[in-house]
Parts: sequence; structure tokens; C-alpha cells
Amino acid sequence: MELMISHSSGVPIYDQITRQIKGLILQGELREGEALPSMRLLAKELRISVITTKRAYEELEREGLITTMPGKGCFVAPQNPALLREETLRRMEEHLSQAVDIAKTGGISLVEMTEALNLFYEEHHI
Repeated sequence: MELMISHSSGVPIYDQITRQIKGLILQGELREGEALPSMRLLAKELRISVITTKRAYEELEREGLITTMPGKGCFVAPQNPALLREETLRRMEEHLSQAVDIAKTGGISLVEMTEALNLFYEEHHI
């Protein structure tokens, strides 16, 4: 698991970790039952405080994405498909909202935007 941390982004480091791990889980790159690096190991790899990694893992556990087994570590929790779908829809809507803002600012019509979306969807359809 490779995480990228920016000290100058303005986003708290624990939040960057949480978002990236959450993304890996939602995208299926981290699967149910898969072990996460220990808090100490992750802190060492990212050159950050263990307190920061602990906070990120606690947030992920609060969201039901990981479970902690005392003495064994943290693991990806079983995922509820309905919750995963809802999260995916929320993320998609967020990106589409940004795309609509960009299109409107640039004078792109709904017809042109729909055509572009159809092309992208077909290109990436598996």
C-alpha cells in the first residue's frame, strides 16, 4: 500500500491517510480481511507521528471500513454493498458538480457535456 502525503496541501495528514485508504478500499484495491500496516510501521514509512496514523485508523474504524484486533492489527472490514454504492454515488456527484461548474464557466452546453460523458463512459466501460 503506497500513500502519498503532502505537508503543504493544507489538508491534515491524518485526513490524507484516511481518504487514501478509504479510496483503496472503495476501489477494491484493499480487500476484506486484508491487513493494513501497523500504525508504527506506517508512521515510520511516512515519517510522521504514530499519533497521526492512530487518528487516521480510528477514523477509518469509526466509518466501519476497518476493524482492529488487539495484538493482531488492523484489517479491512467486510463491506456493505449498499453503503459502498452510496459512497460511490456521492463521490460521482461531487465530481459531476465540479464538471458542470467548469462547463458552465466555459460556455459548454448540456448537449456537449452529455456527449463527452457518453464518450468517456463508453471508453471506460468494461
